[in-house]
Formats: sequence, C-alpha cells, structure tokens
Amino acid sequence: MFVALGTTNGLVRRFNMAPLTTETKSPRNIPALWNWPNLLTGLRFVLSIPVFVSIMTGWFWLATSLFALAAFSDWLDGFLARRLKSGTALGRNLDPLADKVLVCGALTLLISVPHSGVAGWMVVVIVCRELIVTSLRSFLEHTGTPFGAAILGKVKMVLQSLALLAVLLSLAWSADPQPSENWQKAFWLVRDALLYATVAITAISGIEYVWRAYEAYCGRLKM
Repeated sequence: MFVALGTTNGLVRRFNMAPLTTETKSPRNIPALWNWPNLLTGLRFVLSIPVFVSIMTGWFWLATSLFALAAFSDWLDGFLARRLKSGTALGRNLDPLADKVLVCGALTLLISVPHSGVAGWMVVVIVCRELIVTSLRSFLEHTGTPFGAAILGKVKMVLQSLALLAVLLSLAWSADPQPSENWQKAFWLVRDALLYATVAITAISGIEYVWRAYEAYCGRLKM
C-alpha cells in the first residue's frame, strides 16, 4: 500500500512538472527576417541597376525618377521599421549598404559625365568614409553591439540624395554646357553648394562614427 502511494505521488509530481518542460517562448515578438523594411531595402538594391544604366546611357530623366523612387524607399523602410518595431540586425546592416551602393555607384559614374559638377576627389572622400563606417558597423554588430545610424548619418544621406537629384536634374534640363538663362545658372550654383555641403557633412559624420565606435568598443570591454 505504501509502495502504491509512493508511486502515485511520484506520478503526480511528474505530471505537475510536465508543463514546465514543454513551455516555449512565443515568437510573436521576434521580428521576421524578410519584413517590409527589409524588402524595401532589397528593392533599393534592385533599383540601383537601372539607375546606373540610365546614367551610362544618358537617360537622365529616367535616372532622376528612379533615384527619387529609391530615395523615397529609404525613408519609407526607416519609417516602417520604427512604426512596426520590426528592426533587425540584418536591416541595420543592409539598409546603409544599399544606400552606399546606390550613392557611391551613381557618383562614380557621374565623374566622367561632362558638366555634372562631380569631381573625383569628392567621390574619394565619400567612398572612403562609407567603407570605414561599414567596416566598423560590421565589426561591432559581430561582437553583439548594435551600431545604428546617428543623426549626422541621416542628415548626410538626405544631403547626398538632394545633391544627386540636383546633379541629375541639371543634366536632364540642360544639354548646353554653358546655360544662358539666369535660372539655370542659379540651379547650377545650388547643385554645387549641395555637393560641397554633402562632402563636408560626410567627412564630419565619418569622424563622429569613428568616435562612437571607439566608445562602444571600450564600453563593451569594461562589461
């Protein structure tokens, strides 16, 4: 009889503990890998190809339209990531990479286009900054330290987009290398001002990112 009671108590204890071993975490709070923000980032990679082809073939109106669409998708994927709280480590790495491919590729192709206003040294500064920041971001994310965009990085992207749109529009509007109308001259001045402002803020934000990366890495070493 005592043996039976002991056996029964053992079964009851095992029965009561069973739910603890079968309980699983709900996946509802885990962001999906291919969510809307990441899909929009992928779209920006795809749009880069026709933008480059349009620049090489001189279809500057088409290049302007496609680049404007790509720039809008950049704003939209950031908005959705914040609104839907669906940011991922993949998105933090792919989103700026898509921006760099689009911007650096377009600027590199525009160097050889006459009267584009894009100088080789400008592209060197921008590309070097992007490579350094991308390397730092990949290293810190690999160590488990989130390294998202800072406010200067976002301002930099806005200026780069405006400058590229101004360059493409100036090439689309005027085939004359020496515009005679005052509004064309004024627009060229705005374009050049945007290009120089873009280079300046790109360099400054690069320095800021290096400092942030240094602080983040030192903080992780102290943990």
